[in-house]
Amino acid sequence: MSLYLLENQTSERLEFRRFLSSDFDDWMPFYQNPLSTKYWDGLPTDPSVACKEQFVRVFERYDLGLGGMNALILKETNQLVGMCGLLVQNVDEVEELEIGYSILPEFWLQGFAFEAAQKCKDFAFENNFANSLISIIHIDNIPSQKVALKNSMHLDKTTTYKDNPVHIFRVNQG
Repeated sequence: MSLYLLENQTSERLEFRRFLSSDFDDWMPFYQNPLSTKYWDGLPTDPSVACKEQFVRVFERYDLGLGGMNALILKETNQLVGMCGLLVQNVDEVEELEIGYSILPEFWLQGFAFEAAQKCKDFAFENNFANSLISIIHIDNIPSQKVALKNSMHLDKTTTYKDNPVHIFRVNQG
């Protein structure tokens, strides 16, 4: 079991659970919409390949205990709406705990990213996983930056991460 997973946690509208291989087809629309990945360079252009690579990373994180993305399930309909989780990352040679989030395009602009990110923040601090949390966000990805700001994060620094120019947003415990 990965320490940082929010398995069996809930928020107002969402249930958190591990991703399953069977979620692949439900997650494909994320990569089929070019707006989903327009801010991140270096991803495969073929949606199926990009989705497969992400699923490999998700399950690898589970196996290595490096946190991981939780499937976000809408309580009302049992639909997959996105993913969010606590991820062990190495940024500028410092190990950090990141709140990562992605929402399926049909569920954009409904507050799901904030709701899930806030739950991750609260869960991490309640369990004393870290004194601060970050979100790694491309410098041009204004929608994700707005989620971080709403989640009480502040712009900590700008750097390069996986060959992309990024802002590191941070929130400190307490």
